[in-house]
Amino acid sequence: MGNVTSNVAAKLAFFPPDPPTYEVCREENGKLVMPGVTADKNMDVNLIDTKGGNKIVATFWRHPFARFTLLYSHANAADIGQMHELFYELRAHLRVNIMSYDYSGYGASSGKKEYGVKQEDLILYGQSVGSGPTLHLAARLPKLRGVVLHSAILSGIRVLYPVKMTFWFDIFKNIDKIRRVTCPVLVVHGTNDETVDWSHGKRLWELSKEKYEPLWVKGGGHCNLESYPEYIQHLNQFINAMEMNSIRRSKQLTPNRSITEPKHDKCLRFKKRVAALKKGCCIVPKNRSS
Repeated sequence: MGNVTSNVAAKLAFFPPDPPTYEVCREENGKLVMPGVTADKNMDVNLIDTKGGNKIVATFWRHPFARFTLLYSHANAADIGQMHELFYELRAHLRVNIMSYDYSGYGASSGKKEYGVKQEDLILYGQSVGSGPTLHLAARLPKLRGVVLHSAILSGIRVLYPVKMTFWFDIFKNIDKIRRVTCPVLVVHGTNDETVDWSHGKRLWELSKEKYEPLWVKGGGHCNLESYPEYIQHLNQFINAMEMNSIRRSKQLTPNRSITEPKHDKCLRFKKRVAALKKGCCIVPKNRSS
């Protein structure tokens, strides 16, 4: 019984990198920086005060011609120091701003800056357990532009057991909250995901009110979908579609105006990022599953 209990706790627990992969320092001019990460002049670092009295680290990657802002909630065993190469690539290829943050207890998280992003210009992105805060927020914001669920979970308990009902103590009740999301939802999941079964992604897509064509990555696992060329291609199609929706809704579309999908001669290569996260992004890190 003890082993079963410890296994359950391990799968539902958060495992931030220890030690953190970055630190936050303040320069003489008062600006916060992440040494080794913030060599980009279009990237800001901020400490945000929470209602619980903690401080969380947030980064904002600006694109000069951004179409939308992507709010990225990462997986449970990574921090934003490990994610910066991915954010750099997503910003460039999708032409969006990227905002991400570390959960309490992650990285340097324990001043606040407002970016003034409207709901209509915001796309929420949740990877793995990051789908929990993503859908919690999406269920409360009726004017969002869109939601992306990457290797998402139906709920915490359902990662462990195929239960038919949601218990009060379950964490991340995504199966219930997805029904209250009114914007387009893109689901991305690997068919060979051994951590969060593909059925989680399929069910979340089925329950979505406004479905966008899902991406089922053939042979994809839980931590390597970014290395498949169809990943960035499909994301770009989704962003283009959301931009078209925005133009239509604002009644600014003209007969001579069109949006075409940019062509990429080279597929994204996230070898460094994938290698860094293979042991980190999964819900059950191999070296801590016992």
